[in-house]
Amino acid sequence: MGIFEPYRAIGYITSGVPFSVQRLGTETFVTVTVGKAFQIYNVSANLSSLPLISDVEIIHLLTFSFLLQCSNLKLMLIGPQLPKKIRALASYRDFTFAAYGTDIAVFKRAHQVANWSRHSAKVNFLLLFGDHILSVDADGNVFIWSFKGIEDNPAPIEHIKLDANFSPTCIMHPDTYLNKVLIGSQEGSLQLWNISAKKKLYEFKGWNSSICSCVSSPALDVTAVGCADGTIHVHNIRYDKEVVTFKHSARGTVTALSFSTDGQPLLASGGSSGVISIWNLEKKRLQSVIREAHESSIISLHFFANEPVLMSSSADNSIKMWIFDTSDGDPRLLRFRSGHSAPPLCIRFYANGRHILSAGQDRAFRLFSVIQDQQSRELSQGHISKRAKKLRMKEEELKLKPVIAFDCAEIRERDWCNVVTCHMDTEQAYVWRLQNFVIGEHILRPCPENPTPVKACAISACGNFAVLGTAGGWIERFNLQSGISRGSYVETPKGSAHDGEVVGVACDSTNTLMISAGYHGDIKVWDFKGCYVKSSWEVGCTVVKIVYNRLNGLLATVTDDLVIRLYDVVALRMVRKFEGHTDRITDLCFSEDGKWLLSSSMDGSLRIWDVVLARQIDAIHVDVSITALSLSPNMDVLATTHVDQNGVYLWVNRSIFSGASSVDSFASGKEVVNVRLPSISSMNGSQTEDSDEPVTDNSVSKDASVSTTFIKQIPELVTLSLLPKSQWQSLINLDIIKVRNKPIEPPKKPEKAPFFLPSVPSLSGEISFTPSEANGDVKGNDVEMNDRKLDMAPSPFLQLLQSSAEIKNFSAFTDYIKGLSPSALDVELRMLQIIDDENLEDLDGKPEMISIELLLDYFVCEISYKNNFEFIQAVIRLFLKIHGETIRCHPKLQGKAKKLLEIQSDIWQKIDTMFQRTRCMVTFLSNSQF
Repeated sequence: MGIFEPYRAIGYITSGVPFSVQRLGTETFVTVTVGKAFQIYNVSANLSSLPLISDVEIIHLLTFSFLLQCSNLKLMLIGPQLPKKIRALASYRDFTFAAYGTDIAVFKRAHQVANWSRHSAKVNFLLLFGDHILSVDADGNVFIWSFKGIEDNPAPIEHIKLDANFSPTCIMHPDTYLNKVLIGSQEGSLQLWNISAKKKLYEFKGWNSSICSCVSSPALDVTAVGCADGTIHVHNIRYDKEVVTFKHSARGTVTALSFSTDGQPLLASGGSSGVISIWNLEKKRLQSVIREAHESSIISLHFFANEPVLMSSSADNSIKMWIFDTSDGDPRLLRFRSGHSAPPLCIRFYANGRHILSAGQDRAFRLFSVIQDQQSRELSQGHISKRAKKLRMKEEELKLKPVIAFDCAEIRERDWCNVVTCHMDTEQAYVWRLQNFVIGEHILRPCPENPTPVKACAISACGNFAVLGTAGGWIERFNLQSGISRGSYVETPKGSAHDGEVVGVACDSTNTLMISAGYHGDIKVWDFKGCYVKSSWEVGCTVVKIVYNRLNGLLATVTDDLVIRLYDVVALRMVRKFEGHTDRITDLCFSEDGKWLLSSSMDGSLRIWDVVLARQIDAIHVDVSITALSLSPNMDVLATTHVDQNGVYLWVNRSIFSGASSVDSFASGKEVVNVRLPSISSMNGSQTEDSDEPVTDNSVSKDASVSTTFIKQIPELVTLSLLPKSQWQSLINLDIIKVRNKPIEPPKKPEKAPFFLPSVPSLSGEISFTPSEANGDVKGNDVEMNDRKLDMAPSPFLQLLQSSAEIKNFSAFTDYIKGLSPSALDVELRMLQIIDDENLEDLDGKPEMISIELLLDYFVCEISYKNNFEFIQAVIRLFLKIHGETIRCHPKLQGKAKKLLEIQSDIWQKIDTMFQRTRCMVTFLSNSQF
């Protein structure tokens, strides 16, 4: 493993697998797939608080994305990564069933509890059927699984083999049909099966077209069947009669269907063209059409129970909710979650590393939040929906072309536009205001007399100016506040800045210099205000990209000979030259301090160059080549985009979080290490592939002895337990809590006690007898604990303590006591209390004395590792309060207690020193007058 470790991927919402919806109490949850993992969203909608709004207000809300991205569409859980992509989903309460390959994984929330393996072909469908799950594979095998007692019964309870000439394409359960399912086929026929008797009851001939979807209606015996030829058949399966037929062949295959259950006679259908059609079943005609509902094929549709809300998902990486509350009955977009529907081209960290700006091939300009997924959004390009509706055009045609380069500055975010973008084959640049997440009012048009596409852009350090370079060699400076041109950078004999295309422009930190690079290898340094050339030089080959670091004044150039050259723009000489990539270099960036240079290539490698030492310090290789990268200002997170991947992948800097003295502990040097891409979920992380064996044939590096595990403990600091504050504070104040909760009066004996034993009913039907407290037969705590000590096996507390002491690893014991309540932990410690007055010599062999010694060893070990610091302090205080007298009287225990005191004092002294430094600094700054 190198300096950067895979962390997680962001920007993924859903993939091309139908979602699963379930209702728990008053909330509704939808489970979607994201490649090899799944995500659960809370989609509850308080519709009673949503007023009817006019079309003008709808456009306003669409523009500013106020109602659309409200807090109710919230990401609740991300499942762990599976070995293969998920092909089908089902959910029931806390359980999620995910089919991948030939297996089915069963999760209880985010923890896998079972893995069902019986299929020999890929599992394509899962159906929740009461207390059972039906799975259907590509070979026509149907297995029935019971998820009651999953851990004890991993085998299916039934198996059904479909006909050889029957290829299943969908499966559903008709309402009120006991033990029966309806299965559609690619051949166009429908079959009704009794899964209990494993018998085919009836076969519907079909409509000479492949069946792609089927769904049960609120009316008994009626189902809707969607076919590949674009027809929808509402069919009575009891009498095998057609009720009504709808056709929208122009919109492609019917891929999803759903009936409304709120009283409106509506049927929603989704097609492969991304259009959602709403059919009126009473009038037997088309009621409305949601054009441009999605940019790709509709995967799933679902009307929420008793609500006029329709949810849709698509392969374009989005889920949307539509509400039917307008006066004309047409649906409107209520809220949505979306990511890039095509791979991103450019990324850049923003807001001190909390956000990432991303521009993709889908013509979208997005802002992703690294911390909270709910804050991610697409920047508005104006009234696209209104203009598309008015001009009868697709929204995609009105959007700006894909961004090929952009630059941003945070210093003027609150004053005016602070982002400028260059677009593919576009002769003007656009400005954006990130404070409002909208496109700006100014359009920057360089050289209007001879317009050519804008290829490069840069914003000055002050945030007032934007510099644009065109394909015709023209460079012009604009004022961002007014959008007015403020001068052109032109050499008098040529009439332009460069002979060919301008591949890059950059400004220094003091608005003194402006650097530009031409495609033919000429680099020029201009006076920023005077717009004249101060110096220039030739690289010697074609320049593809440049990156300038304002801190150290170095300019990095990428050329077509796969060499990275660093130039000092003041000294006008080349200071570094880095070679190693074997294919086209796609992107590069400096670290914030200018000491590292990161570069990516189509050969799949990411290389880190040390500018000071003039050598490569680390390199990793991924299966999918990196197209763009950006390092956060704090150098703690690296963001990358990859070929044919719609998300942004985050990597964490291990050298920062581990507290290592140097990066050499993690760097691989010239060796290239194979690493998998980060997964959607960060709970398991991504493991390295052959991390101990480099790609090159070099010998084992000098750092091979360093452990590749991620060091979570930071030296000189302590790690907290993250337990609720009330849990460990209750241990300290347990006596006060007991006194406060002590009853004022003793329990009174009833005047007429019943002749039978008091009992309470239970769910199982068995009678549970209550303790005979009414008769006053209540024992004190000490008597009860003494009774438990007599002839009893060791409690789990003692068993785990002894086993942990034998292997000298107390992590399992720590997890156990952290799960105990304060009163339960108090009882366990008091169980070891020595009450009888005995001689000190007789105490050595007693089990209580051995357990006390083990607990002291445990405290010494845990304090030394500085883990769970505040919780262990509370446990030690409670332990000494109970057993302090015993420790004082026994010499052997005194020695262990003295060792604990020394370690405790040493660690606390170091922490207190750091606190003191912080207190001094805060006091100094608070008393200073600036």
